[in-house]
Amino acid sequence: MISRHRGNLLTEHAGEPLCDFSGIRSNICEMKGDIKIHGNLSSIIFITSSKIHESYRMKPHARKQDKYALSHVKELSVKSVSANDDTPKCTMKHNIPAIVFSTGGYMGNMFHDFTDVLIPLFITTHRFNGEVQFLVSDYRPWWILKYQPLLKQLSRYETIDFNKENEVHCFNEVIVGLKFHKEMSINPSRTPNGYSMVDFAKLIRRSFTLQRESAINLHENHDKKPRLLIISRRRTRSFMNINEVVQMASELNYEVLVEEAGLNSNLGNFSQVVNSCDVLMGVHGAGLTNLVFLPTNAVVIQVVPLGGLESIAYEDFGVPSIDMKLRYLQYSISEAESSLIEQYPRDHPVFKDPATIRKQGWLALRSTYLINQNVKLDVGRFRGVLLEALDLLHQQVE
Repeated sequence: MISRHRGNLLTEHAGEPLCDFSGIRSNICEMKGDIKIHGNLSSIIFITSSKIHESYRMKPHARKQDKYALSHVKELSVKSVSANDDTPKCTMKHNIPAIVFSTGGYMGNMFHDFTDVLIPLFITTHRFNGEVQFLVSDYRPWWILKYQPLLKQLSRYETIDFNKENEVHCFNEVIVGLKFHKEMSINPSRTPNGYSMVDFAKLIRRSFTLQRESAINLHENHDKKPRLLIISRRRTRSFMNINEVVQMASELNYEVLVEEAGLNSNLGNFSQVVNSCDVLMGVHGAGLTNLVFLPTNAVVIQVVPLGGLESIAYEDFGVPSIDMKLRYLQYSISEAESSLIEQYPRDHPVFKDPATIRKQGWLALRSTYLINQNVKLDVGRFRGVLLEALDLLHQQVE
């Protein structure tokens, strides 16, 4: 019998393997038939009549290239064995499919909560219409509680703490790992029924009982003030002149709210605040993930700090905004609007050649441009962006 390797994948036959390790961000194992799951032993066993067996070691988390994230994800064993082999007896039988995934990695950072788990979970499970059992590895009770409203929409069954489970659960269909398309978004052409981020947004509104489906249309409601929510940051990439920005926005006839989206924020309450707004603005960072709670046709304004971060900023929050049928504006600050001018001379590579900083690696880029940079908006320059947002809210949209 000839074995072959495909990266980390080991398979002993030329047929369709149980697991697909070809994805850039996630590994997926899909099985239909007689499957036994013993969580306490981190073991998933597929009983097959075939004489050809497969064996895999995998971490069910959609950040497979990130060694630090995966250091917080437990490795699982997935293998196929013959019916004659000695396997543990079923103690609990289920007639619904199961999904095994991890809430390790960077959970607690809202951007990673959505891009690494919640959106891939929606992609993987939406077709089951709630008739699916979640088995969660690296179980974090506070995380499950925080997103319980959404998880209950995706599964009608109590979530199982995979690693502490002593029962042997038996299923007829199991998926290990979550399907990933792109940062915080969905490619409809790769989903069974063409569902998209618009459908995910509808699910979010159902989950958190958000009333507003559409942002204000100023063409029809010219006497009303649109609500602008400014996501503030306390430690890094903070607005140094927030009061000036609020005053300028108020003069343009915005009703302005300033909120900090912290780790301990009550998501149910905060989602209601976001949904009540027509424009969301903030400096590039996890707080912008709250755009998922906005009504359709609302405007997202991302302020991009220095560092050549325009592409990653657009990928992280611009594309998801557009995919959700939100309007998107991106504002790159000037050197004069960055706190870095107080730390470096103007001819320093930090300003003149950010590529040299990026070449030093992620930690150097993060330290220089994300951790040690704050923003002092030129309200005269930024005024045009808020006027453009008003213009978008005046436009008729189908």
